[in-house]
Amino acid sequence: MRILEQIQKDSSLSTSELAEKVGISQSPCWRRLQRLRDEGYITREVAILNRKKFEGSLLIYSTLKMKALSDEKRAEFLRKVEVTPEIMECHTIFGERDVMLKVIAESLEWYQQFIFRVILKMPGVEDVQSIVTITTLKEDTAIPVRNFGAV
Repeated sequence: MRILEQIQKDSSLSTSELAEKVGISQSPCWRRLQRLRDEGYITREVAILNRKKFEGSLLIYSTLKMKALSDEKRAEFLRKVEVTPEIMECHTIFGERDVMLKVIAESLEWYQQFIFRVILKMPGVEDVQSIVTITTLKEDTAIPVRNFGAV
């Protein structure tokens, strides 16, 4: 758990730096890190960019009302989500809506065109409702691993 906590804070640490932070020697640290990767606890390591450096970027949550889809159309919908870089996340949800997208947009005008050009052309999409964020008060990518009994 200490290894997972540390690499969520800084995945660029060398194995020796990580070992020092978690209080074990380098070889066992490297083996445990490899095991965490092999077992799928660590799926990828990325750089997190500061969105404030990209002037005008907006985060918009789009909730979609969907028609019933065949397996083929559902797969096509997922493919379109995967290949659209502006869609940062996609979740199925409970309630009156079926899907929630997290979209990064350069402006409200751009987003309006994105709705017509992309979202409404996706298989099964009947309706879109949007929530435009104004200020981000908290943004974190770390999973509190101790709360979930991982590893």
